[in-house]
Amino acid sequence: MGGERLIQLENGDQIAFEEYGDLTGTPVMFCHGWPSSRTMAQLTNDAARDLCIHIISPDRPGISGSSFQPNRRLLEWPPIVAQLADHLGLAEFRMLAISGGAPYAYSAAWLMPERVRAIAIVSGAPPIADLADHSGLLRLYRWMLKLRRTSPELLRILFHGARPFAARRIPIRLRPLILKFLHPSDAAVLRDSAAFEACFESARRAWRGSVEGVMIDAQVYAEPWGFRLEDVNVPVRLWHGKQDRAFSFRLADEIAKRLPNCEARYVEGAGHYSLPIRHMRDILADLIAA
Repeated sequence: MGGERLIQLENGDQIAFEEYGDLTGTPVMFCHGWPSSRTMAQLTNDAARDLCIHIISPDRPGISGSSFQPNRRLLEWPPIVAQLADHLGLAEFRMLAISGGAPYAYSAAWLMPERVRAIAIVSGAPPIADLADHSGLLRLYRWMLKLRRTSPELLRILFHGARPFAARRIPIRLRPLILKFLHPSDAAVLRDSAAFEACFESARRAWRGSVEGVMIDAQVYAEPWGFRLEDVNVPVRLWHGKQDRAFSFRLADEIAKRLPNCEARYVEGAGHYSLPIRHMRDILADLIAA
């Protein structure tokens, strides 16, 4: 809405963020996916405005407008969220995470239960280091995990090689080709130009910002989170599409059973992208009611 804003952290680094919805409404911190950035929160804007919700969407370190932090760990994120909340004068807030934003919402809820009222996890990434079986992950993710173990330098080269293409705007004539690789429910919603741009422009911003930032963000998912899901005691609203190809419904169900204060909403016919795009109003209304 108001464009990029910056705050300076205690260590001198900068965090970029944007705000959406109703700036006087109920505060909700947004955790973007991977590879993505703060503008992914455009998906929330209309519903948030109608529901009087104030969405605050920061870039993670190394992503788009935020300072790069080498070798960062997941548990370095909650103190950043706390400083952003202090900057905005927020004593309490809720959190909304889409896809790869899930670990970041869980970590903040675990470390700051006195400030995080509730979290909503939508199409969320699981704790991959805990998984004995990777079959529930998208094939691309399985391939990346294998390369990380066997040929990390090759994986780095491939990331750098992908950047010139990933940082470009996808021509309209090529979009139907991209959509053929997605589940039909996801392809259907992404035929809408606004939805397509909200998802893919946020990814381009991440790649344009720093390939090292995108790589560090990816590395966080493959490492232990540093806490147990069983110790996340704040209310969790877990939304997952039964046709999600990135993270299977089975994995989501396993996570829900580990969380002590979780209500799961499994949506028939919904995929990884279509769930947040088609059901954002219900997701936000459910979150602020928690």
